[in-house]
Amino acid sequence: MAIKHTSEIRFTIGLDENKIPEEISWSAEDGGIDNEDSKAIMLSVWDHKQKDTLRMDLWTKDMPVDEMKQFFHQTLVSMANTFERATNDEKMSATMKDFCHYFAEKLDLIQK
Repeated sequence: MAIKHTSEIRFTIGLDENKIPEEISWSAEDGGIDNEDSKAIMLSVWDHKQKDTLRMDLWTKDMPVDEMKQFFHQTLVSMANTFERATNDEKMSATMKDFCHYFAEKLDLIQK
């Protein structure tokens, strides 16, 4: 199977003198995104040779804690949904979603 098209996603991180992120922007031409600002990134890459996950988690100094909590919650929900699509394991996905609901309740992200 020959590759017919490639797609690029680019992150640009503006750092202060201590190499702490102050600005994050990203572009994804195929998605119509050009140099959009962001406050946080969570990126995971599977290293199939080492059977290990490589991760990059960055957030700007001015990322509000309440938004970070919401970002984590939404990321966990997305992971539960992706897990179900990737594995068809509905039972574990439901367990993950239960935890997401618990997480949101404990952080007062949803009304009880």
